[in-house]
Amino acid sequence: MSCPSIPPELLESELFGHARGAFTGAIRENPGRIAATEGGTLFLDEVGDLPLLLQPKLLRFLQEKEYERVGDPRTRRADIRMISASNANLEVSVRDGSFRQDLYYRLNVIEIRIPSLLERREDIAPLAETMLRHFCRIDHRTMAGFTPEALEALQKYGWPGNLRELRNAVERAVILSAGDVVGMESLPGSLASPPRELRLGDHLPISSIEEEHIRRVLASTDSLTEAARVLGIDETTLWRRRKVYGI
Repeated sequence: MSCPSIPPELLESELFGHARGAFTGAIRENPGRIAATEGGTLFLDEVGDLPLLLQPKLLRFLQEKEYERVGDPRTRRADIRMISASNANLEVSVRDGSFRQDLYYRLNVIEIRIPSLLERREDIAPLAETMLRHFCRIDHRTMAGFTPEALEALQKYGWPGNLRELRNAVERAVILSAGDVVGMESLPGSLASPPRELRLGDHLPISSIEEEHIRRVLASTDSLTEAARVLGIDETTLWRRRKVYGI
């Protein structure tokens, strides 16, 4: 279940269900995802987007296995395993007040952190080649791979959009490539654009200099931890800066 893809006002009824006539348009009963997953596993994608008003109800269910459907006062029980994922830093969301601390700790029983592409550059080439074969099959193309220059550009780029951005770049390359090898001309321009030459004293907002400095440090370090150390800030602050600048 993707939390951001469902309107906030419908999330409660989608998750817990609703009774017939509970609200305008509720012409039939909806058992909800929890009831439908009884005895199985429910995956909540981007759980950080859950509205604050809904978070206490989810917390209660996680703790007591009890809930009520919208428009139905009867308390129900369900036994399910819940897995959640978030692209946002929920620790920051807790400090900002947009995510409940008690719900965060209740969800964070076993944490599996998936490193960004920036932190595992050695995976970029094999991932890109796997995606290339995938899109070649879809588009009925036969391609041998990437030129050395294109492969180097893929590995040096920061990939702020992670796998989705890499996937889009490879799909674009398959569509645009005229030959049987992907070259620089088929990759997005951002991969080939040289860094802007900024100098101290240039008539630019200080935010522009900060953004470019962060981008260059991220591109020249092997992990977010190392980048934060070089910049002299903690990883949470670096995460906030990346979010502000869209890095």
